Amino acid sequence: MTNKVLQPLADELHPSVRSAPQSLEALRALSMEIAKGQSSIHLGQKAKVVLSRLLEMRGDKALLSISTLSERLDVNPSTISRLARNLGYKSFGELQNILLSESFVPSGSFYTQHAQTAITAGCSDLSAQMTRLCREQQANLERIIESFDSASFDSVVEKLAKAKRIRIHGARQFYAFSGFLAYGLGMIRTDVTLLEPSLQGVAEGLASIDKDDLLLVASCAPYTKSVVRVAQAAYDAGLDVVAVTDRASSPLVASASASLFAPHETSFISNSMVGFFSLAECLINACASTLGEQAHEALQERDAFIRALKIELE
Repeated sequence: MTNKVLQPLADELHPSVRSAPQSLEALRALSMEIAKGQSSIHLGQKAKVVLSRLLEMRGDKALLSISTLSERLDVNPSTISRLARNLGYKSFGELQNILLSESFVPSGSFYTQHAQTAITAGCSDLSAQMTRLCREQQANLERIIESFDSASFDSVVEKLAKAKRIRIHGARQFYAFSGFLAYGLGMIRTDVTLLEPSLQGVAEGLASIDKDDLLLVASCAPYTKSVVRVAQAAYDAGLDVVAVTDRASSPLVASASASLFAPHETSFISNSMVGFFSLAECLINACASTLGEQAHEALQERDAFIRALKIELE
């Protein structure tokens, strides 16, 4: 056999011979390809989650020890070593060097016992609890900045500006996020509404979406099944879907043409929404900048109706 014939077989039998990503940006891109099924590397769901969490921990001191890291991720050290080899690295050490290539930063992923932390805190520590939570929120916002993917962000903004109609879908806490994003985008462009059961129904709403429209879905771990199903159904129907979620292993990513991520690990009793709402504000502002005079005219018309209806206190 020729080398060209033998090489694919060698790659399959020995994953370490693959060209492993040599930068965090390349590793993050590979993670997205794996999540969307666009890579020759196939990982189980557990391995995908571990990879996403490793990317969130870049520069974290826990990465200095595979035993400490395995405790943090609640997996066996062998799981991490096997993941490194599957990604093309000869050992965890090579993957470790990539993950440690950025300066050490505080991590909000230490705090996984959301409700327990708040419930067991004594009333005398309420001030300290408040300070801790705010610091964790700051760390999450820093992560959004550090891992900012301008290409994905610009793509989503362009879709939000150019889509004929926009439908936004989220459940539970993300219902509030969806409403906030719909309200903000509705200030600067037309035909932005929620896709929700209380209107005509989700199935009917999906059926009314055309190829020139956009569906934005939002959820984070432990992902709401109904939102995942809506995203998959829209994708199967050939509709354009954008996801706002927490990591590349999110089940929403496979259905999305573009995805944006916000970390949410804090000591809040549930999933923190600060990063997601901040991301929504960034999208609204960026969309206004893209629309330019169109957004300005829409805001002027809105202000005129507010004055005519005497909605605000003088």
